[in-house]
Amino acid sequence: MDAPLALYRRYRPDTFAQVIGQDHVTEPLRAALRNNRVSHAYLFSGPRGCGKTTSARILARALNCAEGPTEEPCGRCHSCVELATGGPGSVDVIEIDAASHGRVEDTRDLREQATFRPMRDRYKVYIIDEAHMVTTQGFNALLKIVEEPPEHVRFIFATTEPEKVIGTIRSRTHHYPFRLIPPKVLSGYLTEVCAREGVAIEPAALPLVVRAGGGSARDTLSVLDQLIGGAGDEGVTYRLAASLLGFTPDTLLDEVVDGFAARDGAAVFGVVDKVIETGQDPRRFTEDLLQRLRDLVILAAVPEASATGLLDVTEDQADRLVAQSGRFGRHELSRAADLVAEGLTELKGTTAPRLLLELLCARVLLPGADDTSQGLAARIDRLEKRMSMAPPTDTMSISAPAAPPPSGPPSPASASSAAPSSPSSSPSSSPSSSPSGGRRTSPELTTSGPSAAAPAAATAPSPPAGEVTPATSASGLTLVDVRRLWPEVVEAVKSRRRVTWIQLGQHAQVVGLEGTTLTVGFNNPGARESFVNGGGDLILQQSLIDLVGQDWRIDAIVDPSAQPGTEASHTVTRPSVQPSVPPSASQSASQSLSQSGPPASAEATAADRPRGQSGGDGTNGARTPDVPRERRPAPEERRPAPDMSARRQPAGAAVSAPPGVSADELAHRDDPDLDDALDGAQLLTQRLGAQVIEEIPHD
Repeated sequence: MDAPLALYRRYRPDTFAQVIGQDHVTEPLRAALRNNRVSHAYLFSGPRGCGKTTSARILARALNCAEGPTEEPCGRCHSCVELATGGPGSVDVIEIDAASHGRVEDTRDLREQATFRPMRDRYKVYIIDEAHMVTTQGFNALLKIVEEPPEHVRFIFATTEPEKVIGTIRSRTHHYPFRLIPPKVLSGYLTEVCAREGVAIEPAALPLVVRAGGGSARDTLSVLDQLIGGAGDEGVTYRLAASLLGFTPDTLLDEVVDGFAARDGAAVFGVVDKVIETGQDPRRFTEDLLQRLRDLVILAAVPEASATGLLDVTEDQADRLVAQSGRFGRHELSRAADLVAEGLTELKGTTAPRLLLELLCARVLLPGADDTSQGLAARIDRLEKRMSMAPPTDTMSISAPAAPPPSGPPSPASASSAAPSSPSSSPSSSPSSSPSGGRRTSPELTTSGPSAAAPAAATAPSPPAGEVTPATSASGLTLVDVRRLWPEVVEAVKSRRRVTWIQLGQHAQVVGLEGTTLTVGFNNPGARESFVNGGGDLILQQSLIDLVGQDWRIDAIVDPSAQPGTEASHTVTRPSVQPSVPPSASQSASQSLSQSGPPASAEATAADRPRGQSGGDGTNGARTPDVPRERRPAPEERRPAPDMSARRQPAGAAVSAPPGVSADELAHRDDPDLDDALDGAQLLTQRLGAQVIEEIPHD
């Protein structure tokens, strides 16, 4: 059994109506045939495989048809049958390959034979293919007969390089430029061909076949013929097309694009390693990556591009592209595409393709190191994206009626919350005159009464009744916003240094934001020292620049109350602490407390505090208030942790109390904060962060 003809031979058009993608040529030719205004010489130019020679044969068939000249050959006469697909050819239609017959002697023979009349048909048609291969002397020999041919002679020149045809010949012909066939037209044509061949083809494989054909109908049919020949029972699949044609699988492209969006260098360079290890061509991978970035750029500008036909992708792939486009800014996408395009040029002929490909990926991953306008625009895109995630920064003040004071002697917690709410509060304590100048106020539910005295003593100090002032940075982001983004920041640190990622994830929590300083609290001194000594603050600072777009200074403190992993649940921030009050005010507050009820000793307060939240001095107590940088005690001024070397026990040994010492006393000895005897004013100012604002005279 003989093998069938190749697809590009079996599906060669026989009429102008069957020619696809060249309406700008076929319509004028059909009109010329219909009006009997056919020229004596034509020049068909264009890329290979776009229908030049086929159209020349159709024109010769239409001229010599028994019912012609006509735009629709009958298909029954001798000329139509001989010039049809698979026919032997007509004796009066002479095809000459100028690549092997372009010398002056060949053109002289052609000129002598053209003087004889056709043997059977109406015209003697000369189709000179690859006309640009004719020598200058050969064209000069043809010039006279092309300019003034006999009435029975027609010339059709076909070439891919019309500029190489001498001007004297071009000026005596009607020039019709052919073009590459659009992808949408080719996709529909391939679907029709597969249906006529009875072969199934996946929709995702069609774009790969069209790309491999490069807009040429003949090359595209050749590629499809190869895939059909190697297909199994399931037909032409995407996997078969990608592997056989050498295209990068969509999974790898999705992985590298997601890595660029997340600035995950490990994922991006992992894809590069897969490309090299699997033997794929780095240049082809770069071409496919550039094509993917082009699709994302179009989707960023025209979100409905897949529905309107601007992108020839399947529905599920369009959904993935839309999701990927949303992770980038327009400037960032444009910058990445420009870098990949430049890298594609550098990869041509290089001896180290992997090195150049990795350097290209590094430049895409680091817009912060790009000092050009594109790098600046990419950073602005990233900053705007982060700012859009933050709540509005409009200043608003919502006041609620203060809760009635509880009956009975006031506790230190209730006294501290009542002191700042005095009618004669200083103007400096209002939100509008805060040092940062941009704070917002929001309502806060407060709890009062004897049952809330113990929790209030262990947590951060309460703001004036009914309002809270979140700490705000110069960028407009509040502490609540930073805590909401904190899990993403920790994940960004992971790609830079895993040790720092572990320290932040297991021991740290954001506790303050003031101006350009971000305070991070660690639940034990060892984690804090390891973080600072290992340069973790610089790693965190750079991650915040990349993720949030803010260059904040990192202040690491010891905060035993820090609970890592709970940043997203915090909704109340700590109020700013005002400057220290005069000694007279502190003494007056102490006298008022002693007159209004029993003294609140340090031991009584500590007994009501939960373990691990005993104080607020920044080393072994509650969280350090958000005081301005110039008033925060320096690290060396903070009270050092007690020497625990004398209390160390072997691993696994049980701790027992000395004879005559109770378990409570032993617990008090282990807690250094319980040894401090503070009076009322010191307890208010140092432990609770309060401020005595008015001296109450004692009668």
